[in-house]
Amino acid sequence: MKLTYKPKNQFSSVLNHVHNTFKQVLCSGASVFIIHNDTIVLEEYIGKQSNKRDARMVNEETQFHVASVRKSYIGFAVAYALYHKYIDNIDDLVLKYLPKLDETIWKETTIRHLLTHTHGLSQRQENVFREYLPGQSWTYQQVGIDALTEIVKKTTQKSVSDIIHEHVFSPLDFSESNWYVHKHDKLVDVILPRSGDENWQTSESTEGDKANMYVSTRELAYWGYLHLKNGKIAGKQVVPKGIVQTATSLQSPLLKDKDLPQNGFLWFVKDLPAKKSEIGATIPKASFQILGYTGVTLLVIPNENIVAVRMFNSFGSPEGYDYLSDVRSFGDTVMNCLQNE
Repeated sequence: MKLTYKPKNQFSSVLNHVHNTFKQVLCSGASVFIIHNDTIVLEEYIGKQSNKRDARMVNEETQFHVASVRKSYIGFAVAYALYHKYIDNIDDLVLKYLPKLDETIWKETTIRHLLTHTHGLSQRQENVFREYLPGQSWTYQQVGIDALTEIVKKTTQKSVSDIIHEHVFSPLDFSESNWYVHKHDKLVDVILPRSGDENWQTSESTEGDKANMYVSTRELAYWGYLHLKNGKIAGKQVVPKGIVQTATSLQSPLLKDKDLPQNGFLWFVKDLPAKKSEIGATIPKASFQILGYTGVTLLVIPNENIVAVRMFNSFGSPEGYDYLSDVRSFGDTVMNCLQNE
């Protein structure tokens, strides 16, 4: 996939925003990429791939660790399984597909609950336990993601990675998006606040089930663009429209607390105003976003025909830095540029 590059000063404040965040977090490199009206209007690379003296400069081929942004690819795989009827319904019980799970703990938990972070489950080491009844609240926990990837593999007989490569990466000639066991010279180092951080984990799995995915800035933007265009690129329906629309539309159950985040298939979606939303206040309804602990953010605003990506190789939030506030501000800055057009 290739789009025309026509830079616009209109989006200079977004670049300034990324530079400002770059100075606040612990990182060595960053980037920003915006597609507006089917044209690349901003593409900038900042700093180096690591803190090593001989480190490569960040460039268009640099691949950033996307952390939880990987969940948008898992959401796609679940939507694929649903579209092709490997999964009957997202309101099916998880136990229908994974009957070996503890029935007492997983009782009444549906695939919808997993996709929208409303399953109420948590995990301590290998032990899964229940914090609240399914559909009663919202909590961001890995246990639901693990169950989803198992369901995909069991029902389709393919891994998340298999599905994504076959139906997206290969048709679109993506070569800078993958799950890696070993580092190579185009992958950034993730800058940890302290060595041996227990929250930082590597994996030897290449099945798309673990947080070892690296993506270049442009291919993450193109991934967003595929969703913006409902799977149709250059006049060809690469991915069925129904897969994309299902994944990016509101799927959260009705919750008592209306200020909790709202989700599609793991994507954060903008529906009713919600104080705890991770999407900026000025961003219109039907927009969707995914973000990761490394500072990576992918925002898609269909009403404005725009995709905005920012990348960092940081990890977590240093003291004094409000991560969620900064993410919301990034999106609001994009909207402000559009309003001043």
